[in-house]
Amino acid sequence: MAAEVLAAGGADVTVYDAMPSAGRKFLMAGRGGLNLTHSEPLTDFLARYREAMPHLSAAIGALPPSALRAWCEALGQPTFTGSSGRVFPKAMKASPLLRAWLRRLDEAGVQFAFRHRWIGWDEGGGLLFATPDGPRVADAEATLLALGGASWPRLGSDGAWTVTLAEKGVAIAPMRPANSGFTVAWSDVFRDRFEGQPLKGIALTIGAHTVRGEAVVTRNGIEGGAIYALSAELRDAVHAKGAATLHVALRPDLGRQELVTRLSAPKGKQSFSNFLRKAAQLSPVGIGLLQEIAAASGRPLASLAPAELADLINAVPVQVAGVAPIARAISTAGGITFDELDEHFMLRRLPGTFAAGEMLDWEAPTGGYLLQASFATGVAAGKGALKWLTRKS
Repeated sequence: MAAEVLAAGGADVTVYDAMPSAGRKFLMAGRGGLNLTHSEPLTDFLARYREAMPHLSAAIGALPPSALRAWCEALGQPTFTGSSGRVFPKAMKASPLLRAWLRRLDEAGVQFAFRHRWIGWDEGGGLLFATPDGPRVADAEATLLALGGASWPRLGSDGAWTVTLAEKGVAIAPMRPANSGFTVAWSDVFRDRFEGQPLKGIALTIGAHTVRGEAVVTRNGIEGGAIYALSAELRDAVHAKGAATLHVALRPDLGRQELVTRLSAPKGKQSFSNFLRKAAQLSPVGIGLLQEIAAASGRPLASLAPAELADLINAVPVQVAGVAPIARAISTAGGITFDELDEHFMLRRLPGTFAAGEMLDWEAPTGGYLLQASFATGVAAGKGALKWLTRKS
C-alpha cells in the first residue's frame, strides 16, 4: 500500500522482501476466505482497537472500510458482506487480488527485490540486506519498514527487527500472541474423543467480558473465533496469575428457569447423556465438556440437582493454563510504541525512516480489523514518506 502511494506520487520505489515471492502472509490470511474489513459503523469499528484507537483513527479515517472495498473492486475483485458483517472479495481467495495488485504495481514502476532480508544499516547509513549472493547495500532517501509481527515466522515475519531497532534506541513493547489459542489440561478421554470438535452457539466469559460465537476443542486446549475475541483478556490474566478461568455458557439463549424446568423432567430409562441431549439440546462435545468438569470436581453430573446442573450448563468453568506459542498465533500484540512515531508514522529517532502495519504496538480481533489497520497505516506511512521526499521542493 505504501509503495502504491509513493509510486503514484512520483517516487522511485523498490520493495525488498525476505521471502522468494510477495505477499506470503497475505495469502495465508486468505486461506479460509480473505476477510478484508468489516461493515459495522466506523465508530464501532475504531473501538475494536482499544487503547491503540487514538493512534490509528486518523489513518483508518483516511482509508475507511468503504475506501478499501473500492480499492479492491478497482483491482477487478468485487466484494460482498457476509452475514456477520465481515467483508470479503467474491472470489474469497487472496491470490486473484494479489496478482492484480502486483500487476498494477509493476505498471506503476515499482521494483521488487526478493530474498533480501533487511538486517540494519551499514557504517555509511545504507540499508544492509542479507541475500543468497552475500550482503548487499542499498541507498534510499526514505525508508519504510513493514516487517510484521512475530506470528507465522516461516512466512517471513519473525520479529528479528526488534533487536535492530532497539539498538537504535527505539522503544518496543514486548511481542505477545494475539488472536491465539490457549492450553487446557484435558483428560486423555476427553482429548481423544473430542479433539477438533466445535462448540457452537456458545457464550464465553472472562471477568466482565463476554463474547458469543464458536470455539474448537484442540488436543492441547481451545481456540476459535470467540476465543480469539477474548484473547487479550485471557492472555493478560494468564500472564498475571499463571492461569485463568473461562466460563462457557452452552445454552446462552435459555434462561435459568427454563433450563431448570427442562432438567426437572423425568429421565425414564434413557442414559443421562441422552437425557441432556434431549432436554437441553446439548451436543455430544458440550455434554463431554460437562462430564470433564464434573469429573475434575469429583461430583458426577447425575448427582447434581436440576438447579445446579442448569447453573453449570451456562457457566462451565474451564481452567486455561497457558497461551499457545506466538508462532502459531494469528497476529501479535506489541511492537514499536506509538510515542516513537510522529503523526506521519516516521520514527522520531530515525528521520526519514517510517513504519507501518503489525510491527506497530496495536492489536485487534479477527473480523477484518487486522488487514484494515495494516492497509491504512501503510497508506498513511506512504504519504508521510512522500511528504518527507518532497519537503525541500
